[in-house]
Amino acid sequence: MDDILKAAALGLTGGLCAALVRRQVPELGMVLALTVGALLLRLALNAFSGVIDFMDELTQLSGLSSGVVAPLVKTAGIAIVTKTTSALCKDAGEGGVASFVETAGAAASLFIALPLLQTVLQTLLGFLKT
Repeated sequence: MDDILKAAALGLTGGLCAALVRRQVPELGMVLALTVGALLLRLALNAFSGVIDFMDELTQLSGLSSGVVAPLVKTAGIAIVTKTTSALCKDAGEGGVASFVETAGAAASLFIALPLLQTVLQTLLGFLKT
């Protein structure tokens, strides 16, 4: 709870400062926004490390292979990076580049999910053979 309050305060303060600076010096406003974004991403990664620890514990308790759980964590990371990068591109007025970033993120997510899909397919084929 404490981290989200820090993130909210940092986001509001940084966003307002960036908006004010952007009026006078657009390039400096963008740099300020990127810096605030990097700090917020750092806070988010701290929270995400707790999720990874939980997923490791869940993997051990359930007996699932890490090959099944790892794609879920990696896909969530890809989604976060893609969303952030796309938003920054849109903020810089590069909507076309943002669309390409989103497409690349979707392709990367599908690629990461291939081992999971292969495991599901092998399991289904095993059920059909018996």
